Amino acid sequence: MNLWFRVLWLFLTAPFRARIVPPFGVSRLNFRVWPLDLDTNLHLNNGRYLTIADLGRADLLTQTGLWKSVLKEGLLPMLSGSAIRYKRELKPFQAFTLESRIVCWRATTFVMEHRFVIRGKDGEPMTAAIALVRGGLYSRKMRQFVPASRLVEMAGYTGPSPDFAPDIEAFLAVESGLKTR
Repeated sequence: MNLWFRVLWLFLTAPFRARIVPPFGVSRLNFRVWPLDLDTNLHLNNGRYLTIADLGRADLLTQTGLWKSVLKEGLLPMLSGSAIRYKRELKPFQAFTLESRIVCWRATTFVMEHRFVIRGKDGEPMTAAIALVRGGLYSRKMRQFVPASRLVEMAGYTGPSPDFAPDIEAFLAVESGLKTR
């Protein structure tokens, strides 16, 4: 239930947060680990990380202004893969920042990164977890995914995608190598 409050808060506060320059701006959302976020080990549930990352992607849509086109054209955000690495636990009531950004794109696929950042005892930022997700926007009218180049153009960018780093290529290779039965 608390996720619905976070979604509501995200959309209510969107007009008051700084705009993100598309497509390379970084969304920064501040959260706290609440009791309903915990698993039996009394830290942030591993599934909750990806659920909170959904809010980072929603913020990217709202703060780049792309959400207007998404609603107008009836586009649906869809993920086709994710990978997450946990480095440090997030404890009850601990504050953290979710940093979300678009890393690169090709054809109809975007790769986005979500970093869960905490402050160390010295105040320095430390990554608690990092997730890579692969996805795109699906057009119900056209019954296909929208080309990534068109989407970044809709957001006001006409340049190329950044080069795919080796870790991104490895992530995509694993994703494309999976076979369904």
